[in-house]
Amino acid sequence: MNDIDILKLYFEGDTLSEKLAEYEKGTPAAYLIGEWEFFGDTYKLNECCLIPRCDTERVVETVISRLKEGQRLADICAGSGCIGISAIKRVKNATCLSVEISAKALEAARENASLNGVVDRISFINADAFKNPLGDERLDVIVSNPPYITTEAMESLDEYVKKEPSIALHGGVDGMDFYRHFASEYKENLTENGVMIFEIGYDQEDKIKDVAQKNGFKCTVKKDYSGNPRVALFEKI
Repeated sequence: MNDIDILKLYFEGDTLSEKLAEYEKGTPAAYLIGEWEFFGDTYKLNECCLIPRCDTERVVETVISRLKEGQRLADICAGSGCIGISAIKRVKNATCLSVEISAKALEAARENASLNGVVDRISFINADAFKNPLGDERLDVIVSNPPYITTEAMESLDEYVKKEPSIALHGGVDGMDFYRHFASEYKENLTENGVMIFEIGYDQEDKIKDVAQKNGFKCTVKKDYSGNPRVALFEKI
């Protein structure tokens, strides 16, 4: 089902015409609707949230495979909260720290935690991922779908993608700024057998493995539904 068909499910009459006109001008359907489906659940969105993609579901699957009952998760650069919320919803008594620099995106994450029945198991931190928001916390899993688009690639993004917050897309000149920081600075926040799980770009497998090796991690890369590298699992050596 394409975006226009989805809009037709939500709106009709003059409202539909108005929404279609906005869509034709480049506003993503998810923002026009104000919500989107991810991992079988519904997530409220605003223009400060990255729109959830189906390939990110592979990240959630990986988190669920490593997060055990009662364990602690941190979702960094959480946006709408879809990764952390989807994961702890399916792991009994697991808890989550949801860290996001955008206060407005974090508002959506709070709403989504309530909507999906896990608000009592999640805490929210409005903070910059580069300013040690985890403090002395110890986590079993740290997950992130960080900004990873290169400076050059930002210029050639689809016009609809350009309407999403650049702060959630741009990962520095080579797209690797966040991964380098997380690997070097968050390692001490992991429990003895804790892991980090990242979404990566389709062309970043070699780069992410290099980051892992330089910081004392073993890295396993998993593919998305299209067969592209998409999930990096860091395990301490």
